[in-house]
Amino acid sequence: MTKYTVAVTDYGFPDLHQEEDVLLPMGFEFVTGQCKTADEVMQLTRHADAILIERAPITKEVIENLERCKIIVRYGVGVDSVDIQAAKERNIPVVNVPDYGTGEVADHAMSLLLSSVRKIPQIVSQVRRGVWQTTPCRPIMGLQGKMLGIAGFGHIGKDVAKRAQSFGIQTIAYDPYVPENVCNELNTEKVDWHTLLERSDMISVHLPLTPETKHLFHDEAFERMKSTAYLVNTSRGGVIRTESLIDALQTNKIAGAALDVLEEQPIPMSSPLLQFDNCFITSHCAWYSESSLNRLQRHAALEIKRIFSGERPKYVVNGVEV
Repeated sequence: MTKYTVAVTDYGFPDLHQEEDVLLPMGFEFVTGQCKTADEVMQLTRHADAILIERAPITKEVIENLERCKIIVRYGVGVDSVDIQAAKERNIPVVNVPDYGTGEVADHAMSLLLSSVRKIPQIVSQVRRGVWQTTPCRPIMGLQGKMLGIAGFGHIGKDVAKRAQSFGIQTIAYDPYVPENVCNELNTEKVDWHTLLERSDMISVHLPLTPETKHLFHDEAFERMKSTAYLVNTSRGGVIRTESLIDALQTNKIAGAALDVLEEQPIPMSSPLLQFDNCFITSHCAWYSESSLNRLQRHAALEIKRIFSGERPKYVVNGVEV
């Protein structure tokens, strides 16, 4: 007999077997959709005991419409699609899954960084056109002794620091919420924002999207960066002001950029970013491997299992006491 209902508002996974393995034995029934609007979410979730979301908007109106919801779980790290304050006012914990793909994102960030600096896409394109040069796309910067600035020194930022140092790269970090001794333990100097911009030969971004970080990379930030510097973003697209990045690439304020996330996704085919040889873009896939996909689905379901088993979820992001 069904005891609970979990509403899965939207998902891009092949199936929900991982979630079902965890929750069906507890008496959960699944209702699923591919909601894109708040109205669609409201219709699906009104009577749900728990909600799983990928990208669907969980607005204040959605939350006020909920009749018996005990938990909202986001597949992934960022929760900017959820009105977490409205959920807090209703005493509904909002939970994310920050530990499912840390290694994958760090690997992808380093892959983008290395490809940018070594100009791999440009060289591959030349070879395909029949251009064979042993010193192609000059100049190419050597990595040893160069400085990587890490914007956001959480789990992923720390993993990127470890990977970068194995290439002989020095690391500095900007993160007002991480103590200096934590940075020092990873042979990374903690610096302020302007110092990060001015000293870095490369910058890797690992920041959540908040009112404080939105458009943190704007015109002034690019003015402060070295003209030889590269920018990599695997966090949230809104941290970079798109128009400012386009201008920085057009006017050679920076040497190049590699992005897995953008303000508008998918990227419009008319975007100037697609026309720059020194800018390349992947499809918000840094998180993905088959193993991380399985972890994401299972860990999200386990958070629901915890709260309905009388335990506290591991990753409550809106301060609700459970």
